[in-house]
Amino acid sequence: MPLDKAIKQDIIKQYQTGETDTGSAEVQVAVMQARIKQITEHLKSNKKDFHSRLGLLKLVGKRRRLEAFLRERDVLHYRELIGKLGIREVRPR
Repeated sequence: MPLDKAIKQDIIKQYQTGETDTGSAEVQVAVMQARIKQITEHLKSNKKDFHSRLGLLKLVGKRRRLEAFLRERDVLHYRELIGKLGIREVRPR
C-alpha cells in the first residue's frame, strides 16, 4: 500500500530544501512518517496483518536511523523537523 502520488508530492514540496530536492534526509523522514501513519491506521482495523506490522517496524527503524543522522548533523534543525512532524525525540543509544 504505497502512498498516493499527490500526497507524496505535497510532502516533498513542503520539506524540500532546494528546487530539485527529493531525497534529502528531511524529505525522506517526512515521507516515511506519512507512510507510518498510513500503515498504523491500516493496522487498527486489521489487527492480524502481521506482514504489514513487520513492514511498519522496519520503516520505523529506518526513520530512526535517518533521525540520528540529522541529529548529529544539526540538532536545532532536527528538533524543528520532528516538531513539525509530531515525532517524539528518542535519546541516542
